[in-house]
Amino acid sequence: MQRLKEQSALVTGSSSGIGKAIALALASEGANVVINFHSNERSADKIVQEIKSSGGNAIAVGADVSKEDEVKRMFEQMFEAFGTIDILVNNAGMQKDASFLEMTIDDWQKVIGINLTGQFLCAREAAKEFIRRGMIKDRSVAAGKIICISSVHEVIPWAGHVNYAASKGGVMLLMKSVAQELAPHKIRVNAIAPGAIKTPINKSAWEDPESEKKLLELIPYGRVGNPEDVAKAAVWLASDDSDYVQGETLVVDGGMTLYPGFADNG
Repeated sequence: MQRLKEQSALVTGSSSGIGKAIALALASEGANVVINFHSNERSADKIVQEIKSSGGNAIAVGADVSKEDEVKRMFEQMFEAFGTIDILVNNAGMQKDASFLEMTIDDWQKVIGINLTGQFLCAREAAKEFIRRGMIKDRSVAAGKIICISSVHEVIPWAGHVNYAASKGGVMLLMKSVAQELAPHKIRVNAIAPGAIKTPINKSAWEDPESEKKLLELIPYGRVGNPEDVAKAAVWLASDDSDYVQGETLVVDGGMTLYPGFADNG
């Protein structure tokens, strides 16, 4: 069953990690997919070929999502290839870690620019197209779907990563406020907050047994997540199966936000 047949999706930051898994999952459900990359064009092209070899349709488009002109060009290229957009997955993100007292303004602005401003710019362009085009009968019961990839650190403070945590807290209220405003247009806006997922960005935290053991102390379910765990959630939020879900964050974390440190302190 292809729940997203004839729909077109843009997944930002999808040349690796969670974004890659989401792009592949959306394609497997029948969506045309734009693989957005910033610097890793070779990886993006490989993902396009992987999708095409499985009978899907995809293109790779380079853009820095923190830059308005590049975001607009990316959407223009998508419309030229696929005509419109039905699904936006705001996944592009980064970390530039430093202690609070040593964090530079560049460290701060770079992370806020990609993680928060990038989501604003892409969501705005997608929403304009959803409203211009309106609903398409037999394609989806919604005029469009926006999925914001956040983090458990939208609610869990993270010393040494204040720029990242602040950006994800911002994503939460950006998502909810946009969901509130766009709901009358039949545009669904939700978020996914992954916990510890095995991706290149946090490889040092799980790549060896000792590091993984320490990480697992924070995860009641007893395993580190895989990108596919997040991808399955994204497919559900993009499909009509999640109609009537609006302005919600789906936490995919194995229980990390249950604060397991308190489990024996009741």
